[in-house]
Amino acid sequence: MSVAQATNPVVARPSADAVGSWVRRILNLVAITAAVLLLASVITFALGAMAKTNPAAAVLGETATEADIARLDRQFGLDRPLVVQYADWLGSAVRGDLGVSWFTTVPVSDSIAQALPVDLSIALLAIVLAILIGGAAGIGAALSNGGIFDRTVTIVCSLLGTLPPFVIGMALIVVFAVKADLLPAGGYVPIQEDPAEWLRFAILPSFALSLDVAASIARQLRTSLVGALRENYAIGAQMRGFSRRRVLFGHVLRNAAAPALAVIGLAIPLVIGGAVMTEKLFGLPGIAQLALQASEKGDVPVVLGTLLVTAVVVVLASLVVNVAQTALDPASRREPAKGGLG
Repeated sequence: MSVAQATNPVVARPSADAVGSWVRRILNLVAITAAVLLLASVITFALGAMAKTNPAAAVLGETATEADIARLDRQFGLDRPLVVQYADWLGSAVRGDLGVSWFTTVPVSDSIAQALPVDLSIALLAIVLAILIGGAAGIGAALSNGGIFDRTVTIVCSLLGTLPPFVIGMALIVVFAVKADLLPAGGYVPIQEDPAEWLRFAILPSFALSLDVAASIARQLRTSLVGALRENYAIGAQMRGFSRRRVLFGHVLRNAAAPALAVIGLAIPLVIGGAVMTEKLFGLPGIAQLALQASEKGDVPVVLGTLLVTAVVVVLASLVVNVAQTALDPASRREPAKGGLG
């Protein structure tokens, strides 16, 4: 090592081995995701098969004859072995064809395309709010380690962790819609039609969903940042004259963000599930209402389609978070150690 290198260290660039290791980790995540999706499709189809719903009885009513039942069985492909039905259904689903409703003959994919953006927009806004609120609270608590703000954040996060989203949602409706009359209590406007109106209708359900996740992010980020600020590199930077804030934002935050991303990854299914649960409370025309109406009528293709698409959204969102977490992991950017002491 030269004198210049010893006295003027530079940020090491990832080696080819480090990049290859990172790529292999991403490919492993993709392979695991594909396996999970395949398993989800098997479980989804098996649930539909176990329902034993007779489309002829559901569509034609009690007047259906044996000939009518046989005709509809052939029309819907229900007269074939289950393995063949599953292979055909999965192959069509991969191409975006989820079949048609037994009652309306409307393609299931069209119905889902209208309902799914409602839940996705609410869930995405909730995640953004959770990151902003939880990130600000966690960073502030770490900077005020042991102070009043730190203790306040701890108490508030503990309280929010005990309240389910629908309770928070009802409280928000009472305060902001009924008492203050500032926001609508329910309904929905697509974002492409009027972004401002969409935000007015989406903010309350999204905020209700975001608080529990924000509390988890704040707790995890605060713990990670406090621990990282005690590491030798952070203490050394402060001893060289860097302020605590500069050390936190310039050196520590990137390393401490990975555990917080893990919290977001675990929260994604809960947020999407929570968006489904809050549809009734806020009058949202989302995928849960579509599935509920289909299940009440025994419309199996619609139920299967909604279950499969929801599983795909959850798994793919978790994949994105895992990839981001891998990119932020310091070990994935570090050049592998070589043998020997030199």
